[in-house]
Amino acid sequence: MHTVSGGEVAGILVAVFWAILVSFLAVALVRLAQTLRATTKLVADVTEQAVPLLADASSAVRSAQTQIDRVDAIASDVQEVTSNASALSTTVASTFGGPLVKVAAFGYGVRRAIAGRKDDVPVREPRRTVIVGRTVPAARRSKRKKG
Repeated sequence: MHTVSGGEVAGILVAVFWAILVSFLAVALVRLAQTLRATTKLVADVTEQAVPLLADASSAVRSAQTQIDRVDAIASDVQEVTSNASALSTTVASTFGGPLVKVAAFGYGVRRAIAGRKDDVPVREPRRTVIVGRTVPAARRSKRKKG
């Protein structure tokens, strides 16, 4: 029979540990390869879905820019129309405002003159203003009692 020396036992133990370590490393590498394959597939799927989304977003941004340009043009046109309307209003007011005021004042004066010339129209007494909660001064009260 052959006796095994301590060095041979130690060599066998080291070989077994190396085999176990290599087995664990092989399993870890296989799992890492599976993870890398899954990640590659995931990235491919995301890229496949993201490219159309980015194209849609780009077209939406272009469309929004076109609409903003249109709104800007409309706003500048409205501003021009507003300034034109303001200028027209000022022109009409300066052209017709003064003469219309003069005609109205003249008509008022004529009505007052005609109303003042009628003899059969009784003269109206001035209206009195009543203020609730105020008393009439004593000098005015005595005139009212006498009258």
